[in-house]
Amino acid sequence: MGRTSGLFDADERAQAMRHAPLAERLRPTSIDEVVGQAHLVGPGKPLRVAFESGHPHSMILWGPPGVGKTTLARLMADGFDAEFIAISAVLGGVKEIRDAVAAARAAAEHGRRTILFVDEVHRFNKAQQDAFLPYVESGLFTFIGATTENPSFEVNGALLSRARVYVLEPIDAEASGTVFDRACRELDTKVAFDATARERLIGWADGDARRLINAVEVLADAARVAGRATIDAAFLDEALAQNLRRFDKGGDAFYDQISALHKSVRGSSPDGALYWLCRMLDGGADPRYLARRLIRMAVEDIGLADPRALQIALDAADVYERLGTPEGELALAEAAVYLACAAKSNAIYEAYKSARAHVAEHGSAPVPKHLRNAPTRLMKGLGHGAGYRYAHDEPEGYAAGERYLPDGVEATFYRPTDRGLEARIADKLAALRERDRAG
Repeated sequence: MGRTSGLFDADERAQAMRHAPLAERLRPTSIDEVVGQAHLVGPGKPLRVAFESGHPHSMILWGPPGVGKTTLARLMADGFDAEFIAISAVLGGVKEIRDAVAAARAAAEHGRRTILFVDEVHRFNKAQQDAFLPYVESGLFTFIGATTENPSFEVNGALLSRARVYVLEPIDAEASGTVFDRACRELDTKVAFDATARERLIGWADGDARRLINAVEVLADAARVAGRATIDAAFLDEALAQNLRRFDKGGDAFYDQISALHKSVRGSSPDGALYWLCRMLDGGADPRYLARRLIRMAVEDIGLADPRALQIALDAADVYERLGTPEGELALAEAAVYLACAAKSNAIYEAYKSARAHVAEHGSAPVPKHLRNAPTRLMKGLGHGAGYRYAHDEPEGYAAGERYLPDGVEATFYRPTDRGLEARIADKLAALRERDRAG
């Protein structure tokens, strides 16, 4: 648990800051120094208004790593002259919560407010999250939770209802450039980045300011050791060769990107499908997972409009298993493009959902006797299979007028579209139903 207090004087703090990591030295000391998040800290925006009003409120800060969640919480404590207590839900538990409550009570006895900051709040279980509720309601402390996960799914409804949710966005290229320039000035080093290296490093950081600052520091040190006065693209690529763009494999960035891939396929955009597939591969997504999702897309969004899509998706998964990375990824790209270009139909998906819903609502209707199995004399004596018409013995292989649903069940689950092969299927089913009526 971290805590801001008056134990150190200004000189001691300055000395400690000189030896702190670059990212800590560059942490904004006022809301005006915050880079990015203009939709929250700009003039008239919610967090700016909260700072200027002098009335803190409990909140959840939701966003990817390195976008200022901790910084904003610390600035609130400074802005409201409040005790700042920080808990990491990754490392903390019930003891840390109790210690925080005790510290907040001690601060209250001295007339000081407390801001309790819980990093990665989604890592706390329901009971741990519930433990904050009475103290939030009593005003003992102002609660600020930070999370990289969707709070709608990961934060208890009771706690969520007592806090405002603010969404922080990745730092854009312009703001990242400002962070980069600040980092270089703070280092006060003779090592310089050329324009291409600067641009590439900003892209590599992928909107994560902390990652960008740390990389500037590491690269500057590496260049000094190598006796280089300039960091160019080649040196940058060599130094960062083993690193990938930030990719939260269990978080919202992951699901947002797979959603974008799926919707690009559904929307018949081969370029979009390729872009999001490559983004996810570049970010470290498991190609096998992507192969499974392509198979799902073939069934859900194409179905019988083009049955080849499913086979191509299955073949791509098999090819990847044989070849691995990177060769096998080309098969996934081929499948993604084919699926995007294929005729689309969700008729099978809708039919399946409709049939499941019908079965769940109406329970177990008995199987009509003429459809029942009759492997024994007893079953035949009970009338099982009696009157069943063997379709292959009927004209054109179709038993016109035969019923295959339970008695009393009148439903049409599968409604083929007029696209691709399903258009022909629709024509065939229409002709068969006409024969049923005539029969």
